[in-house]
Amino acid sequence: MVLLIDLSGLSDALELLSLSPPGWGSNLLRGLVHSLQIAFGAFGMGLVIGLFGAYGKLYGGPITRDLLAIYTTVIRAVPELVLILILYYVGTDLINKASQAMGYGRVEISGVIAGIWVLGIVQGAYATEVLRGAIKAVPPGQIEAARAFGMPTLTLMRRVTIPAMMGFATPGLANLWLIATKDTALLAIVGFNELTLETRQAASSTRAYFTFFLAAGALYLIVTLGSGVVFGRIEKWARRGQPSLRGGGR
Repeated sequence: MVLLIDLSGLSDALELLSLSPPGWGSNLLRGLVHSLQIAFGAFGMGLVIGLFGAYGKLYGGPITRDLLAIYTTVIRAVPELVLILILYYVGTDLINKASQAMGYGRVEISGVIAGIWVLGIVQGAYATEVLRGAIKAVPPGQIEAARAFGMPTLTLMRRVTIPAMMGFATPGLANLWLIATKDTALLAIVGFNELTLETRQAASSTRAYFTFFLAAGALYLIVTLGSGVVFGRIEKWARRGQPSLRGGGR
């Protein structure tokens, strides 16, 4: 009897998670796709901000360094949920005011674009510090040798600094990517149809909270495990030719 009840419960859960109605599996997958779109965009935007922010902190003038210090300190000090609410509502309000001032109507901002912009600003502050530490870990002789050959700044960045720092930056960047994937869940508070919001809607409609939130957790875990494999290969590639830190060498 117990076995029959368990099998019946499993059958009901599989039916709820099926891709075709009355299942909600397609909704969860759509939410996962939206979450990954926002995470990829925010991570990429954060890398760009972080790279120039790291260079600004290391080699910029006093004003540039002070402004970047304020930016990274404020972003890292304020809880991310509060930042999302501030950046989303203030940002959209400023855009609409600027649009109306130029004689246009209100602007409908895509949820994906808004999510990328909001999380990208947050990611940029953390990426700035990760990349700044990675750049400082690069042996200074490599940079000095490139400058001695008269290599321009952008060429130096592209051909020397970035390849040399990747091995040091990859573990921190992997953590930032995982943070970006999880931070997409916070966007549910402003109505973005990402995985957490889709899960909440499915659970509230069917009252099968355990089933749907367990499924959402499994999807996040799959993303995390896959990301670990990818970043492990990237780190192995970035550290090619460098001495291994494993083993008990003296």
